Amino acid sequence: MIERYAIPEMTGIWTTEARYSRWLEIEILAVEARFKAGLVPREDYEKIRDNASFRTERVNEIEEVTRHDVIAFLTSVSESLGTESRHIHYGMTSSDILDTCMAMQIRDSGNLIMQALKQYGEALAGLVHRTKGIVCMGRTHGMNAEPTTLALKFAGHYSEYLRCVKRLEDGLKSSCVGTISGAVGTYAYLDPSVEEYVCDKLGLGVEEVPTQVVARDRHAQFLYALSSIGGAMERFATECRHLQRTEVGEVEERFGKGQKGSSAMPHKRNPIVGERLCGLARLLRGYLVVGLENTPLWHERDISHSAAERFVFPDACGVTLYGLRKAAELASGLKVLENAVTENVEKAGDRYFSQSVMLALVRHGLTREDSYALVQRIAMDAMESGESFADSAVSNNEITGVVPTEELGNICTIGNHLRNEEHILGRVGLG
Repeated sequence: MIERYAIPEMTGIWTTEARYSRWLEIEILAVEARFKAGLVPREDYEKIRDNASFRTERVNEIEEVTRHDVIAFLTSVSESLGTESRHIHYGMTSSDILDTCMAMQIRDSGNLIMQALKQYGEALAGLVHRTKGIVCMGRTHGMNAEPTTLALKFAGHYSEYLRCVKRLEDGLKSSCVGTISGAVGTYAYLDPSVEEYVCDKLGLGVEEVPTQVVARDRHAQFLYALSSIGGAMERFATECRHLQRTEVGEVEERFGKGQKGSSAMPHKRNPIVGERLCGLARLLRGYLVVGLENTPLWHERDISHSAAERFVFPDACGVTLYGLRKAAELASGLKVLENAVTENVEKAGDRYFSQSVMLALVRHGLTREDSYALVQRIAMDAMESGESFADSAVSNNEITGVVPTEELGNICTIGNHLRNEEHILGRVGLG
């Protein structure tokens, strides 16, 4: 993770020192399990528990010769012990500590990400509450469509946030599993109870059918959860960027005192946070591709995934955490320019009543095709002339001959369009 976007709480989880510390914790717990089963003398267990240690510099020095980080680590640990070191890594293989350690790192990273995700959700909920009832133009294909409210617009992003929470929970449950099963995963030299003991102590699940490694589709599911969070942030950021465009001007990112928008143009206020979130989302989708590529390993194991994972997981977790904190800032600090919102609704005219009139004609017996053609002709004439569509409809004998004038007046209102706002918001608990 580059320093510009690094968050210490997250980067600390993925340091080499932290990795080796987790390896040691796993190894000691495995000895503890065998001690409790009567397979390790108490004196040896207590010496390991109290004295086992490593020096990162020493591990690195040994790895220069062994070209194997786990063997280098185990050698360093053995140097801190006496003959009791023979119980360390008994019946285990490298992946037992590598994969169980990664589950621990994903668990700890996931806790930070979940906290930030919920803060983002709270910021979105606040944005929905403060924009209730503010009528705005809904747009499809970038063009004016029918009225909606800003609260409904932002509630859609809150609904997506709720799905992200569920996906992250599922991704963490899937990927936070360990294995202490030995070479090719058969428990040939360790009873499965050792694995169960270690993983239970660490708060992890157990890989049901290990092949020496934890299956990589589990990790891909976690990366998908992070990618979906990136997509949610990007969709919200894109909406805010469009609404901030000069010709729309309905919202604005928080612009702090002393902040600068352009090195050349002092008047600029650019949507830099939103643009940054869009860029970060691209990274998260890329990390997911790597995770999917890592799933089809050869036979019981190869290490084609190993180098890629050392890049992908620290960065994916770091990018997600950083992005969520920025997305929460964007949502909580978003400035709504209500006058511009209202002006844009007024500028749109009232052609958005076209569907109301068309469906009224259908209710009163016209075919949909005839109703559409009649209303479209009036709407297009109103657009060309700048006249009111509703007035044109009321004065058109072809329409009033089918639909009573009073009914037309009742249905051609914004209130009629938006009468279900509270009901929709209630579906996501924001009513």
